[in-house]
Amino acid sequence: MGGLDLETIAIIAGLLFVAGGVTGILAGLFGVGGGAIVVPVLYEVFGLIQVPDTVRMPLAVGTSLAIIIPTSIQSARGHFKRGAVDMAILKSWIVPVLTGVILGSVIARYAPPWVFKLVFIGVAGTNSFKLLFGRDNWRLGDSLPGGMVRKVMGFFVGLFSSLMGIGGGAISNLLFTLYGKPIRESVATSAGVGVLISIPGAIGYVLAGWGKAGLPPFSLGFVSLLAFVLLVPASVLTARFGVAMAHTMPKRRLEVLFGLFLAFTCARFVWALVAP
Repeated sequence: MGGLDLETIAIIAGLLFVAGGVTGILAGLFGVGGGAIVVPVLYEVFGLIQVPDTVRMPLAVGTSLAIIIPTSIQSARGHFKRGAVDMAILKSWIVPVLTGVILGSVIARYAPPWVFKLVFIGVAGTNSFKLLFGRDNWRLGDSLPGGMVRKVMGFFVGLFSSLMGIGGGAISNLLFTLYGKPIRESVATSAGVGVLISIPGAIGYVLAGWGKAGLPPFSLGFVSLLAFVLLVPASVLTARFGVAMAHTMPKRRLEVLFGLFLAFTCARFVWALVAP
């Protein structure tokens, strides 16, 4: 751990465990895997253990995708049991989402750190503005388009999500609400999208980072097994509480909370971009 003393290591471990609990709640509440919280936390923690900047950001993104796997599955199961997941959308997005995730993993091996941050800022900022200031009549249509247009949407959801280290909820929620889908159904279906993205995304980042110099001990490519072990138990335990909150909270309050959450993460990466 780069010569850190036991007290510092304990603080880092505690921070990761708390972040895991927050991740689980966000997974159930917003239909996201919690990557928008996990990525900046991991970015700072990897800085504390002196991970080189050349691999620090993709390591945070890849580890986030791995952590999202169990939280997305837990969240999707909870929403599926309540009958809120649109399975037709998920089935139509399997191939295009996977294609986008694969391309994102390839880009991750060669892209500089600012690419990941810029994608994060663009998507989080757009979502936050829409949720906080948008109106119900802000619509692109009454239902999500079918055919090739839907497939292209799925491709970009997979691509951008794999570059952000998220389960796709931030992007798919924006699309679903712009096409008239109720917020609770949008959240539930986005949880299912997270399953489609997180598993192949984590595998892709393992391969993308394989053999890269500067990775810390206990890493498989761009996935830190140590961070995974510390964050996952807490996130799985708390995901069900987020699901329960999503189905009892008033619609507008859910939208505002999600918007503020995205605004905070967007501001965090703007700061990281201008003051690395």
